[in-house]
Amino acid sequence: MTIINCDMGEGFGLYRIGDDAGLMPLIDVANVACGFHASDFNHMANTVKLAKAQGVKVGAHPSLPDLQGFGRREMKIGREELVNCMIYQIGALKGFLQAEGVALNHIKPHGSLYGMAARMEEVAHAICDVADIFKVPLYGMAGTLHETIYTARGHQFVSEFYADLDYNDAGGLIITREHAPTDPDKAAAACLRAIREGKVTSVGGVDVAVRADAICVHSDTPNAVAVAEAVRAAVRSIN
Repeated sequence: MTIINCDMGEGFGLYRIGDDAGLMPLIDVANVACGFHASDFNHMANTVKLAKAQGVKVGAHPSLPDLQGFGRREMKIGREELVNCMIYQIGALKGFLQAEGVALNHIKPHGSLYGMAARMEEVAHAICDVADIFKVPLYGMAGTLHETIYTARGHQFVSEFYADLDYNDAGGLIITREHAPTDPDKAAAACLRAIREGKVTSVGGVDVAVRADAICVHSDTPNAVAVAEAVRAAVRSIN
């Protein structure tokens, strides 16, 4: 069964990004920001409570320490420092989970950290070093170092397909600083094809291989609720 997950809890202070309350009933798993690209102690606490109320599982969504750039700018950080950076973030979220009696479901790196782990061995190993501590599955992209290194290190791997991002001709994600609106019907159709055929059409018109154990929708996509509704209906029709 393909699950639907969402990157969320990405407000900060009085600022709000995304309709988490509207999205939560439409998803199975929440990837909750841990404070370094977005969120803070109040947002983490409230997002965990919201997920618990809806029966949604919660995973950690740690980032590079780049609040100004929303974690979507690459940084040069050594393996040990990167591990410490992620332990700090995930540990904070786990405290809020423990307060609500909710288990940590998985780890999914955010933004540029996610992209770096897909192609840089030391970064992928740093992710595994952290998973060794928290002992939860890792989310990532099939056919990248996410899959090869995570599985070689003995970690359960959940392969994602992105409903609201474009893919390049090599099968990589095209990550922008800000997400544009996504056509809900096209997103739903792409998700169905990813599940049934294991393919998606790139921006260059090339069919590239994908695998959709989980489908991700971003809360900061302007029409994220409409996209999630369409994707949920499509996925539920075949699950």
